[in-house]
Amino acid sequence: MPPNPADLVAQALTGNRLALARLLTLVESQTDSAIEALNLIFPATGNAHRVGITGAPGTGKSSLTNKLAQTVRRRGETAAILAVDPSSPFTGGAILGDRIRMRECAGDPGVFIRSMASRGALGGLSLTTNAAAEVLDGVGFDWILVETVGTGQAEVEIASLAHTVIVVEAPGLGDEIQAIKAGILEIADLILVNKADQPGALRTESALMAAFHAAERPAYRHHSDIDQSGIIPPTSKDGWSIPILRTNAIDGEGVDAVLARVLEHRTFLQESGQWQAKETQRMQHAFEQSLRHALYTAWHDALPGDAYDDLLRQLNNRAISPQQLARQTVQAWLTGSKSESNRHIS
Repeated sequence: MPPNPADLVAQALTGNRLALARLLTLVESQTDSAIEALNLIFPATGNAHRVGITGAPGTGKSSLTNKLAQTVRRRGETAAILAVDPSSPFTGGAILGDRIRMRECAGDPGVFIRSMASRGALGGLSLTTNAAAEVLDGVGFDWILVETVGTGQAEVEIASLAHTVIVVEAPGLGDEIQAIKAGILEIADLILVNKADQPGALRTESALMAAFHAAERPAYRHHSDIDQSGIIPPTSKDGWSIPILRTNAIDGEGVDAVLARVLEHRTFLQESGQWQAKETQRMQHAFEQSLRHALYTAWHDALPGDAYDDLLRQLNNRAISPQQLARQTVQAWLTGSKSESNRHIS
């Protein structure tokens, strides 16, 4: 018997971890019951600080997320971790190995770890990552740490979900050249040069500074350009200069400074009014993403018989381009919907 959405939400709100896990599974199903559950929990959302952690594979995002959660816990606050792992293009399955790399947090009742498969979604996130974050926000976690797949420059989707975006770089991965052109840096609120004990860390840091200088975006080296009083250098036109910090997440070196900068960014967002602006943008993105999914699902479900196969045959025969077929399909569907509506009105 399928779970009752209202019961799951009620139990999850009381702190029942099993109910929370089942609720997240339900939300990932994207069924009518999932939508009902999200609607029930939505009024309790809007309190958590969402931090996105992104970067290329091998930069140490999981280790950083692990240490950052532990640092949050030392403040007496709770943290939920959403770790998005890549899916197999053949089976759709994923290793979901972040739980292995975050064993230090596994026994902490104030930390909840949820691995999610990307299931082929682009941008470093699963299609239901935002919905899962809403659930974790609604049940009362203070922090939601979202670790993306790790596909490099394509991971800009996290900017639509997080209040603060941390981009993790590391020496020895060829990023010295990539950083100069990488669009992923445009979404960063903090830049970390992780594995800073390795050769090439200073070169990577200098390349990042050069990238920001070339883009005329202000950034500063935390270890050299910020004075001992903690005063941040002159800020950008939107009011925030991007700190570049060195960390070694394996042993936790520099993670306290990372959390301090994240807290500064939270204060900046709240005092400048950009926190609410980010919330509005996030809601808009979530609505538009849900609308696209709902429209496609409604259209596909309404197709008679093998109509979809007929469309594919037109493409395979080169009778029409995918773009033109999509446009004609939408126009035909809208015309049919309007005719159906007119019949009901008359």
